[in-house]
Amino acid sequence: MANKINNGKHDIVGTVVYYRRFRSRYPILERDILVWLPPSYKKERGRYYPVLYMHDGQNILDPTTSYAGQDWRVDETVTKLIKSNQIEEPIVVGIYNTPERLQEYCVSEKGDHYLKFIVEELKHFIDSNFRTLADREATAIMGSSMGGLCSLRMVWRYPHVFGKAGCLSSSFYFGEDAIFDIIESTHEKKNVKIYFDSGEDGKKDAQRMFCLLTQKGLVLGENFDYYFDRGAGHNEWSWANRLERPLKYFFGK
Repeated sequence: MANKINNGKHDIVGTVVYYRRFRSRYPILERDILVWLPPSYKKERGRYYPVLYMHDGQNILDPTTSYAGQDWRVDETVTKLIKSNQIEEPIVVGIYNTPERLQEYCVSEKGDHYLKFIVEELKHFIDSNFRTLADREATAIMGSSMGGLCSLRMVWRYPHVFGKAGCLSSSFYFGEDAIFDIIESTHEKKNVKIYFDSGEDGKKDAQRMFCLLTQKGLVLGENFDYYFDRGAGHNEWSWANRLERPLKYFFGK
């Protein structure tokens, strides 16, 4: 456990717990897990917290472990929103990716194993070891690019476990539009909250998803939120810059 880790480039704001080489009983690779604890966690020992699970966990806090040296600044943004009383305090769980990232995050057998790992194993571990609000309304999952696709798959398949999904610049096209086929074939209305967005890339797919979710009975502003970030690229810097939007949508006061 470390409080404000100094790595020479960046101080991680807050308390982070790391679990190295976390294993699953499913046939997927082991990976590191991090847990970022909100400011009041140590002081208010009778308090329980909502949880945000995030894919590509090595990219969310620390530029020395993130892709291209740019992290999402999750610690800084969440802390700022908490201090300004704009959101409830969440626990953030970062799930590191592996060399099999594409297969784990897409519509595939390995992707199914990855979702089951989170639902059946990781969430149980987190709920057993931290003071969490374990119900679906207090449990969110978020990712970008393939992680956005995976987050939508999660909330669509396990809405009784994850009630909220954040999908930034999602690769909805991956796997020959399989995610569109899955949603199109769904007949019941999903009781979930979905945030999704895009920069210049993926704009057509995001707009297509907007129309499809509307056809399936979801209502803009009630069940889902969509944002187009004009001129934004497909990178951690852009996702970090608009992270406040899904955080406020999921945990806003």
